[in-house]
Amino acid sequence: MPIVTAAQAVVHETANAVMTTVAAPSLGSDRLAAWEVAMRPGQRGPQHTTDHEQVWVVLDGAAHVDLDGEALVARAGDTAILPAGATRRIAAPEGLRALVATTAGALVRTADGGERPLPWAA
Repeated sequence: MPIVTAAQAVVHETANAVMTTVAAPSLGSDRLAAWEVAMRPGQRGPQHTTDHEQVWVVLDGAAHVDLDGEALVARAGDTAILPAGATRRIAAPEGLRALVATTAGALVRTADGGERPLPWAA
């Protein structure tokens, strides 16, 4: 059973959040990816879709999720299940720390038509 130490976790910082990969094929996982998302108060990600379901477990703060036009709020202790193909945008007006899990190899599609693999799930 492989152990991913804190020193092995991979940090990806964007203008919108910091993602710390704790499990992915690049770290020895076969089919699953998991990462911690940290967003400062007021940060929000871009509108996008992904081709894999994601499960967001909110650890601190709140995830304000626009999911296919529906405004949802998941607070600390809540779990948000975001279906594959749904248009989503995550905001953190009060800050957010969440653990996210999905199947590995997810592709993200942005509103401008761009498509790329999620680097923190590879």
